[in-house]
Amino acid sequence: MKTPRALYVTNTVMCNCELVSCPVCGASLVACQYVTGRKTVQTMAGVLSIAQRPKRCEDPRCPGYSMAWRSAQWQQIAPWYGTYGYDVIAQIGWERQDRHKIFADIHSALESQLQISESQVRRLYHYVYLPLLACHERQDRDRLEAKAREVGLILTLDGLAPEGGEPQLWVVRELQTGVTLRCGWLSQEDEPTFVNFLAPIRETGWRVVAILSDKQRGLVPAVAAVFPGIKHAFCQMHYLKNAAAPIAKADEEMKVTLRKSVRRAVGGLIRSEKASETPGVLTVTGLLPSPVLVSEAAARAEEEAVPAPNPAPTPAPPGQSAEGVQPTRPTMDDPEREAIVQDLLRRVRYLLTLKGRPPFRLAGIEVFEGLTAVADCVSDMLQHDPEPRLVQLQGGLRSALDAIRSDYTPVRQAANWLEGIAKILDPEGKPARSGEQVRQELWTRLEQIKDESADSLRLQEFGAAIRRTSVSYDSGLFHTYDVPGLPRTNNERESEFRDLTRRLLSTTGQKGLVRRTIQREGAWELIPSPPQLKDVIKALSQVDHQTLYEEQQRVRVHRGRFRLHVRSSKQSTVQLARLQRRWTALTPARGP
Repeated sequence: MKTPRALYVTNTVMCNCELVSCPVCGASLVACQYVTGRKTVQTMAGVLSIAQRPKRCEDPRCPGYSMAWRSAQWQQIAPWYGTYGYDVIAQIGWERQDRHKIFADIHSALESQLQISESQVRRLYHYVYLPLLACHERQDRDRLEAKAREVGLILTLDGLAPEGGEPQLWVVRELQTGVTLRCGWLSQEDEPTFVNFLAPIRETGWRVVAILSDKQRGLVPAVAAVFPGIKHAFCQMHYLKNAAAPIAKADEEMKVTLRKSVRRAVGGLIRSEKASETPGVLTVTGLLPSPVLVSEAAARAEEEAVPAPNPAPTPAPPGQSAEGVQPTRPTMDDPEREAIVQDLLRRVRYLLTLKGRPPFRLAGIEVFEGLTAVADCVSDMLQHDPEPRLVQLQGGLRSALDAIRSDYTPVRQAANWLEGIAKILDPEGKPARSGEQVRQELWTRLEQIKDESADSLRLQEFGAAIRRTSVSYDSGLFHTYDVPGLPRTNNERESEFRDLTRRLLSTTGQKGLVRRTIQREGAWELIPSPPQLKDVIKALSQVDHQTLYEEQQRVRVHRGRFRLHVRSSKQSTVQLARLQRRWTALTPARGP
């Protein structure tokens, strides 16, 4: 049996209905003789005993004569049937979402002011705060309707990639107001599913002027069916990524081949960092740190930062000392020489680890050009002093680069094409252009690419892929230049998914738990909260009780889908036994 809480009331609040006239007929309201809603509520300011005295219409003929009008003040202290104030609920959500605290830390901060357990903190967050947050945004319905009448709505759609065959989380937001129209899970990505997802927006009757999304196969015909004649814009970044797909594949293959060639030629030279004092051990801190070694290069950098009081002597000609005597060859343990060689080897090791981010960060091109720069630098250095390791490094890099040069040339050319297309699409620094003007510029450039690739079969493949992707995206690539406020990319929705994942990871510490949390309550976690805590409290306290109750039911129904998603054999056995009892209690549909 749960131990009851011993609460000591610090203040008593009697709330009277604030209405003067009946909202139904306009007649005067009279206070009822009874008091309702008496309960004890814990707030951040103390423990309150609250109650309310409702009012009724004095006209018996009024259709609302039997209705009792409640106090707004009473309803804004705590949710119905709740014993924690809205300020407590908002504080829990604020600490969790904005300050990224774990539930144990939130509980520790609250228990000095409230009688509350950690499990109660979790329950208030999942089943009260998140539903309240979703309900709060519905208060912007009037603002959304006004925007639809004035200029029309611009909708953005995007989905989070599903995990392990689970349903995919999708969100539809109005771009100009930031209001979430729909946010939830889809079991599949076909046309009927998207039609069912978008149809409730059409049924509101609001005017939609444009829709921005990625080019999912089932989404395009669904948008055309639900919003016929509406401009459906496609994300330009996804267009460029898809156009770059075969180029990125060739670039990755080139990078792998080049990396293998370099490691085969000079792998023993670049494989490990050299430590002069204690082999294998580099910089160490802690109770027993490594000794401080100030290299001659670092000392020289400090000297260059502060001008010397006396002018430097005139350098001697190469191969001759200042005294005219042929200098002796420095030994391998010369700190400055060793520092230079190690810096070059570190640069090569770093270049071999680069990863690409298409369409513009192609790692194969970056590695080739970076290693070419190192080889050129080493060649110049060898003219001054042919250090044996640098001779080996220069030879190995040259042979690896020469072997891959025939692959690099067409990939570099195709990458230049993509950069040129991106510049055509980018309106920055250009006079205002219509969508048709940009379209003509793009297709003019595509014809030029076709001519430039005539002499190379590889370039013809890249050019054909860019052209095919351009044909596929042509119908939705240029609306952004004609519709004010319509962005070129859908990156804002994608960044929201990334921010959600990072926030959940910071509060859970487990990637697997992040995925499970997104599946269980990601639609509610994506709802943005007001910018300040006082705004959160105000917004939550204005949510209607019935609206909150219905939203809590949605939370319970959705989380119920994961009732059997447990790894504990003991818990799953109990759950399966419960299902079996429910099954045997049913009347058989047919005989054996």
